[in-house]
Amino acid sequence: MTAAPALGEGGGLWSPQRRELTIGLVLTITLVAAEALAVSAAMPIVARDLGGAELYGLVFSAFMVGSLLGIVFAGERIDRQGVVFPFVAGLGLFALGLLVAGLAPTMEVLIGARFVQGLGGGAIPPVAYVAIGRSLPERLRPQMFAILSTAWVLPGVFGPGIGGAVAEFLHWRLVFLGLLPLVVVSGWLALDALRHVAAAPPSAGGRSSRARVGDALLVGLGVTLVTAGLSAQSPALLAALALPGAALALFAFRRLTPPGTLVAARGIPSAVLLRGFLTFVFFVYDPYVALLLVDVRGWSAAAAGIALTAATVSWTAGSWTQARLSRRVSHERFALLGFAVVGLGTLGVLPILLPEVPAWLIIPTFAFAGYGMGLGYAQFALIVLRDVPGPEQGTVTSGLTLSDSLGATLGASVGAALIAVSERAGSGPGPGIGVALAISVAVALAGFLLALRLWPRSAPPQVSTSTVAEVH
Repeated sequence: MTAAPALGEGGGLWSPQRRELTIGLVLTITLVAAEALAVSAAMPIVARDLGGAELYGLVFSAFMVGSLLGIVFAGERIDRQGVVFPFVAGLGLFALGLLVAGLAPTMEVLIGARFVQGLGGGAIPPVAYVAIGRSLPERLRPQMFAILSTAWVLPGVFGPGIGGAVAEFLHWRLVFLGLLPLVVVSGWLALDALRHVAAAPPSAGGRSSRARVGDALLVGLGVTLVTAGLSAQSPALLAALALPGAALALFAFRRLTPPGTLVAARGIPSAVLLRGFLTFVFFVYDPYVALLLVDVRGWSAAAAGIALTAATVSWTAGSWTQARLSRRVSHERFALLGFAVVGLGTLGVLPILLPEVPAWLIIPTFAFAGYGMGLGYAQFALIVLRDVPGPEQGTVTSGLTLSDSLGATLGASVGAALIAVSERAGSGPGPGIGVALAISVAVALAGFLLALRLWPRSAPPQVSTSTVAEVH
């Protein structure tokens, strides 16, 4: 995709011709960020009020499973109708999910509401990526991704603390219902800007949209089976659900992504695969940091929000670092560095499970992991937007977003299953969170090694200490 002709190549993101689009995307991401961070901080209290602590992780994984379907449905609608319809439909479903969640009488109803929220929230990344790809020249894209990360700062600074405080001193239901006015405001302001996004470029063909939606349903079904299997108490039921579910999800995922993705073929396929690796590394334990601090280390929900805030702010700092150095450090090298920093930060979180270790150390260690996410997260999208021919960018970007969501969903589901096993054994959530952290470190190491395949065979990476020094 090239820049939209109406916007041209000149000017920056805040120039008159681009200001409206920038503000619209920032407001939308701010809404999603406020919801995610506030709910994470409030969930320990929600679980105590509604019961069903063993279902805690499903509140997060249900949202992510819904987003898998929302991503592909939105991508198919974007190709047919542009970005406005999927944006409006997505925000509508997101608002419906907020309403039902705020009124939920049981944990099961809350899980269903979060699934509906995911259907709506899944439409947001494809809309944002298509808008960036069709409206901005390549030189502005790293800055735009940094600004979108900055959209998490205010929710990151205030969201967890406010969410935890509202849940603790008022009522957790207000965490969901209180966001409904933001849906109206952000949707209204973003809509006009999205009307001016360029139409899709002509396509050379490919699989039909109906086939792609069918594959998305198979991915969703497969992930649902995996999630249900991981939550099962019986090992036989776990195998009967999780193994066929994994096979089904991988089969459909392969059809929705570039050839060679599952075997980490060099270049674009590795970029698509590694986006999922990076989100798995972070989200296998990120939703449970508040649970660790509240139930294992005895912090209040409001205090636990400080750790989430630190990681959010540092993620944004990492994103601005990559934007500032994007002309001197390659996207591939930033991806490699991102895996290393996230893995080291996660390794530093592990000792917090021990009562002898001061719990406040989670703030700098978790923040370091967040900084690594900021360095690496945007790089895979930037590689795709840089290297994929225009008529194919929509399809490949959809696969990238699907990989992103799938990695986060599987990560949260694995973390939830480990916590459920730990709870059923009467040990509390601590051992389950510990295993999740260890898995995260191992996958980060695998991602670091696979990131060497982002370069074509003729251009191997040159990683040096000067690069690390330059980043810092």
